[in-house]
Amino acid sequence: MCGRFNLRTNLATFGDLFLPGFDLSELPALPMRYNIAPTTDVIGILASAEGKRQWRPLRWGLVPPWADSLAIGNRMINARSETVAEKRSFRQPFASQRCIIPASGYYEWQTDRDQKQPFHIHPRDDVPFAMAGLWEQNSLAAADGQTVWSCTLLTVAANDVTAPIHDRMPVVLDADSIPAWLDRSTSTSRLQSLCQPAANDFFVTTPVGRQVNRPTFDHPSCLEPVKILPPTQPDLF
Repeated sequence: MCGRFNLRTNLATFGDLFLPGFDLSELPALPMRYNIAPTTDVIGILASAEGKRQWRPLRWGLVPPWADSLAIGNRMINARSETVAEKRSFRQPFASQRCIIPASGYYEWQTDRDQKQPFHIHPRDDVPFAMAGLWEQNSLAAADGQTVWSCTLLTVAANDVTAPIHDRMPVVLDADSIPAWLDRSTSTSRLQSLCQPAANDFFVTTPVGRQVNRPTFDHPSCLEPVKILPPTQPDLF
């Protein structure tokens, strides 16, 4: 799964990568975010009915249109790409409501005995990348009656580099794949062909401190590398 990520870039780079030709003055401020957690708003890029890219804040954790509580989104932060076309909550968004979620890196936890060591998984060149997502609208769940726009991230089996940490990873789309993913007319077979593990040379893995475990902790120190000490060996005598 992917349960935490970060986005660290300037507006110009963001626009060049994800909103080419877009008037950047229409975008809000783009603060550095070091520890983005579920149920918070993320920046989503989706296509209008006319095919024009647009940005929108999306609550991370998909809330289906029939749900009467936002809490259901807590269980829908990810969708398995292998079954996304079959699941009730994801079937329609996969068919016509796809988006990308920009990121600079994501976090995953490796279990070592009774401890979980967080890793920052990020591109070798540290250029932001696009994660494949789905978006949805809900008019029933919010207490104030407002329409909730939400999203989920698609995952796939991990590649050889990230598999020792976790068996799943987000679906990463390169610049050539993004147009097809956002295009509402793209066939299911083509979409499924895009849901592949990232190349083994794309990501590097860096152990980081456990402060990232706290969803509300959003600070540059989340990225600071740490040295992993070997497990303490039990006394034999």
